[in-house]
Amino acid sequence: MTITPPHPLLTRQAAITVFLAFASAYFLSALIRAVTATLSPTLTQEMGLSARDLGLLAGGYFLGFSLTQLPLGTWLDRFGPKKVNIAFLSVAVLGCVAFSMATSFAGLLLARMLCGVGVSACLMAPLTGYRRWLTPASQLRTNSWMLMTGSLGMLMSTLPVQWLMPLIGWRMLFLCLAGLVLLTMLLMAWQVPAWETASAATQAATPDAEKGYAAVWRSRYFWRMTPIGFFSYGGMVAIQTLWAGPWMTQVAGWSSLEAATGLFGINLTMLCTFWTWGLVTPQLARRGISPNALIAWGLPSSFVVLGVLIVGAQDLGAWSACVLALFCVASSFVSLAQPAVGQAFPAALAGRALSAYNLVIFSGIFVVQWGIGLLVDLFKNGGWTTAEAFQGALSVFLLCSVASYGYFLWSKPDNQAP
Repeated sequence: MTITPPHPLLTRQAAITVFLAFASAYFLSALIRAVTATLSPTLTQEMGLSARDLGLLAGGYFLGFSLTQLPLGTWLDRFGPKKVNIAFLSVAVLGCVAFSMATSFAGLLLARMLCGVGVSACLMAPLTGYRRWLTPASQLRTNSWMLMTGSLGMLMSTLPVQWLMPLIGWRMLFLCLAGLVLLTMLLMAWQVPAWETASAATQAATPDAEKGYAAVWRSRYFWRMTPIGFFSYGGMVAIQTLWAGPWMTQVAGWSSLEAATGLFGINLTMLCTFWTWGLVTPQLARRGISPNALIAWGLPSSFVVLGVLIVGAQDLGAWSACVLALFCVASSFVSLAQPAVGQAFPAALAGRALSAYNLVIFSGIFVVQWGIGLLVDLFKNGGWTTAEAFQGALSVFLLCSVASYGYFLWSKPDNQAP
């Protein structure tokens, strides 16, 4: 049995300041991630993008993000959240500047990939630190509240961005984002504590810590959570950060401003949802209600809501944003899988376990975002209307999500999260 070595916990005041430093970076990463949904009409018009191009452009962020996850986990365990996150954010600054200067689809795609690489540690770095610095119940809370700050970033990517566009344009917007990322790097350097490297005695007590990802790949629990992370978690983010906007404009017939308003409502709803999860998860944990049970009970509701969205399509009208928001809320049960995976491994492996699972999630986001675009174009080329093409694409996604949930129920892990 692997023994997790004791580490000093942060005081309440220190935990708050560290959280705020990390949260500011994650806020900006979410804003950069989601802004393509608001900018999609402008970019489509200026660059002549198809649905496939738009899906690939949004997915390019997640592709760049995914490429770093495996080395990132090793670096986080070795060098700590502070050094790794600051180093990666410097690449995000470069990506934002490059996006502001791009004149072609290829340039936009490369810049989005750089942005994805640059912010790829913004959630894994704090979760790795929290695994060592906070109690298990506090880890569930801070995970939910980190996601809440991400929802705030996505909230700011909707109507505020729509209002700024006529004033400064999307190119200046990305230059401003680059400046804000630089300020966040300074805040992190000031507030986040240094990482204490494990001693030789600690390494001897945790032999798996020096064997890369072997212990993660051997875990049946990790593989049990993989399909729902890929499809349900990845699909939730894919729809929230990209396809909710085109659905409202191309299926429901909304204007760009109306769609931005709808996205604002969706992201505000998710902010409140993750705030609530942060309040209730420690209490649920104390009552013995595990993340696995919550996922098993709650996730099927997202399938029902998505089915309503698909069947209703054009008939929902003004209710489209409400149904999309309800889908994201129902899907949020699967967000509990991420801290559960981290807690299923010793602290010395936390960075690798969390980064490996994050790779699953963001690979899913990339595949679902691009896949929906490919299917929409495919169905339209086959003679379907735009609304029918979107219905068909989301129907395929729904089938994949239901199958992944079935595997989650059927699989029996040999190690469990607390």
